Parts: sequence; structure tokens; C-alpha cells
Amino acid sequence: MGFRILRPPFPLGDVFLSAGADALELDPAVIDRLLNQHHCGGGGDLGDDDKRANDRDLKDGGRILSRYDIESGSFYVITAWDRSMSTVMLREEY
Repeated sequence: MGFRILRPPFPLGDVFLSAGADALELDPAVIDRLLNQHHCGGGGDLGDDDKRANDRDLKDGGRILSRYDIESGSFYVITAWDRSMSTVMLREEY
């Protein structure tokens, strides 16, 4: 059985939690899971238009957006256009 090593398509930069996400006091494993999924470029629960925008922005240097609807709420993970930072935030904070 072979293994495939995933190479994230972009750097996360410094990682931040918004005030709303921080106030939920999420298990750090949940935050890690969101960041890992975002970092692998899946986009989570985004619509097709946003996924196409991510594909374009990955090539052209735009921001990368993911959305995850989980039991704790709906979250965006956004990596800045210059890849200097990524933020985990509640969907309503966007």
C-alpha cells in the first residue's frame, strides 16, 4: 500500500481567531481540523462560484476562503492575498 503526501498549495502565515470564534472556547482539535482542511485547499461547504474563485485566486494571488458548517456553528477560514495570515471566524463576523 502506498502513501500520498499532501503538500498544501499555499502557506497559512500567522493564524488568528476572531473575537467571536475565540469566545466559543472551541476544542483546539476542532480549530486544527478546520485549519488543516482549509490548508489542503478543499473549501469545505463553499458554493461552486466561491470554489472557482479560490482556484483563480490561488493562481493570481487573491485571498483563499473556506467555509465549514459544523455543530458549533458556521465558520470561515480566510487566508490573506499575500499569505501572511489566516483567520478563523464565525460566518456572521465576515
